[in-house]
Amino acid sequence: MIIKRLSLYNFKNHSEKKFEFSPQINCFVGNNGVGKTNILDALHYLSVGKSFLGNTDLNNIKQEEDFFTIDAEIQNEDSEDTLKISQPKEAKKIIKKNDKSYDRMADHIGYLPSVMISPYDSNLISDSGESRRKFLDSMISQTDSSYLYDLIQYQKTIQQRNALLKYFAKNRVWDKDSLEIYNDPITKSGTKIFEKRREFVAKLNPIVQNFYQIISGGKESVSVIYESHLLEETFENLLLQSLERDRMLTYTSKGIHKDDLLFEMDSVLIKKIGSQGQQKSFLISLKLAQMSLIKELTNKTPILLLDDIFDKLDDSRVSQLIELVNQENFGQIFITDTHRERTENVVRRINEESVIFEI
Repeated sequence: MIIKRLSLYNFKNHSEKKFEFSPQINCFVGNNGVGKTNILDALHYLSVGKSFLGNTDLNNIKQEEDFFTIDAEIQNEDSEDTLKISQPKEAKKIIKKNDKSYDRMADHIGYLPSVMISPYDSNLISDSGESRRKFLDSMISQTDSSYLYDLIQYQKTIQQRNALLKYFAKNRVWDKDSLEIYNDPITKSGTKIFEKRREFVAKLNPIVQNFYQIISGGKESVSVIYESHLLEETFENLLLQSLERDRMLTYTSKGIHKDDLLFEMDSVLIKKIGSQGQQKSFLISLKLAQMSLIKELTNKTPILLLDDIFDKLDDSRVSQLIELVNQENFGQIFITDTHRERTENVVRRINEESVIFEI
């Protein structure tokens, strides 16, 4: 998958910007605050329909404007498609492929897979399990369209069950039969999600380990381990066993919405013993493994978005990363940096056809 052209209108700080991209390496250089990361965010929108920075759609409309649009031409193996994302202030977001709107947002996910490596990745190690669950869900959703549907259904049903538990507590009533109505849909969608998560992580782990050895050359070993209540018990039994606890807490305390990924080095959590360099190497290995597995499962080459990596990694590590990506034929790469000369020194040596845009 290759993004040939990109046009931005009223997107964040860009009134109007147009780009024609190389099928290989594309770099955006300029001072801090000029909007380099915003361009990567627009590319992320094309992939998954939302900001990687967590901004709401309306907050991405340029100040004092009424809408933003992102237009792109995408080259497939045997065809060329147009993508357009529009967000008016007073209406819902619209995503169109070849001038036809998607019925559901979930139908677009996986069309243009992407992987982002950014300074925010460190949150995957330091934050709570929620950020790692979202990361896992994002990876699998780009390879399996039915997964996202099951996830949406599961989350809706859990919200409804939790609302009923809170209603019971507020009104000092209890109706076990009404609560059990949710058991079957939660169990069905939750078990499917569990099985797909377990299978995906089992494939991901050895790829992460391989990339870590290449990047770090370290003697230590790393692992990605899937943690879930369902590894020890069926969902039906979980709901039954935790019923009284859920009644007291007024929310569903057990289930795949509590899953986590454990990032370990020599069988200890990497956030406890890993140096900054080891943690960075691990995160890059994780993202490259994500790219490799998406490519394997979908036969599509994801676009790679590298945000501000020169300021977070030393030049030799960046060179090693880009060379590795180039060797693995990972496809189109987009990079942001503040120093043109530094960027040119690295990317021109690796790929003479790279394009550098001054922002």
